[in-house]
Amino acid sequence: MTNSHQPLAARMRPTTLAEFIGQPHLIGHNKPLSKAIEQGILHSMILWGPPGTGKTTLARLMTEKTHARFEQLSAVFSGVKEIRTIIENAKIAYERNQQKTVLFVDEIHRFNKSQQDAFLPFVEEGTFILIGATTENPSFELNNALLSRARVYVLKHLTEEDLLQLIDRTLNDTERGLGHLPTDFPLSLQKILVTFADGDARRLLNLLEIISDLANTEENPFIVTEPLLLEVLQENIARFDKNGEAFYDQISALHKAVRGSAPDAALYWLARMLQGGCDPYYLARRILRMASEDIGNADPRALQLALNAYEVYERLGSPEGELALAQAVVYLASAAKSNSVYIAFNEAMQDAKIYGSLDVPLHLRNAPTKLMKQLEYGKHYRYAHDEPDAYAAGESYFPEALTERTYYRPVPRGLEIKIAEKLAYLREKDSKNK
Repeated sequence: MTNSHQPLAARMRPTTLAEFIGQPHLIGHNKPLSKAIEQGILHSMILWGPPGTGKTTLARLMTEKTHARFEQLSAVFSGVKEIRTIIENAKIAYERNQQKTVLFVDEIHRFNKSQQDAFLPFVEEGTFILIGATTENPSFELNNALLSRARVYVLKHLTEEDLLQLIDRTLNDTERGLGHLPTDFPLSLQKILVTFADGDARRLLNLLEIISDLANTEENPFIVTEPLLLEVLQENIARFDKNGEAFYDQISALHKAVRGSAPDAALYWLARMLQGGCDPYYLARRILRMASEDIGNADPRALQLALNAYEVYERLGSPEGELALAQAVVYLASAAKSNSVYIAFNEAMQDAKIYGSLDVPLHLRNAPTKLMKQLEYGKHYRYAHDEPDAYAAGESYFPEALTERTYYRPVPRGLEIKIAEKLAYLREKDSKNK
């Protein structure tokens, strides 16, 4: 058996496109990528899809099929030095042998905007063909300039049929897989394993390797029982799962710790998610949401600090920028809390939905033309700055068909104490001018 020292997932990596499992919408007969590969012409592209769907493997196979050089970078571990070396090597290879280079950038969304921009001139002049891999939506994570020069291909979760096919291939491959072991792995238990893998081939093979190690004894070569399978799955369910229940449980715990004014617990869940591989940009977006939803105007500085943390991470990347996210989380957890804006916004959205397109009152309409003035647009409008306290007491700004509403109810915490006092004063003036 060759390369037995390698993990099973590495040994079972497809070596030809014919071995590649899944993604028929991309590499099936007469599909976009298959046409490009058959013609031997690659173009810069972004492969967007969940983990374990074959992004790296597909990039390698396409490169081999078109006889190009393959260079790989990880946006997590690589820096300017590595990029410069690859660019120089690509230029030399083309000058000497007319051989093109494919630069595969894993987790390309981890590069900040400036780093992404650095690729543009070399993509444009053809120094290399860029293939980026990302698990995040390119529309949000990649520069528009880069997206305009690369075609986006969406990879999908592998189906149950795909993963069962992978198990079958692995159990019958005597050179790279587990075919050298007499196997008893009932289909019903294979389906449990497939469900747990959740469309991720790498996770499936890693678990299959653990199961084979535990099941394989001299007396009983690779006999898989339900208790053994469940034992392996229970031990692995605690790990971070970007697309599963564990992921959403952890982000829920982080959010609730912030809302509950527990900075230490919030820091722990932030660290857990970062340690588990969660994209810091996702966390930065969620932190911004927390600042508006749970703190709001009780401490408006929270939103600015959260936005600053996002921008700091954009500039510094990992791991330096993660400290700014931690600072924001601690501040948010320690700040005065209010969900008044969140509740008010939802109530206003509900009214907008229920009452539809109510007319804007004439006195609130703009009147830039003579006709509009003749129609009394803007007539009787009271300019607030000309009124005492810069407030037009008794004025209504709602549609005439909608009675006055009170959506925003400040809480007696933080700055909203002062806001509530100001609004109460203005409403008293309204009551005297009706």
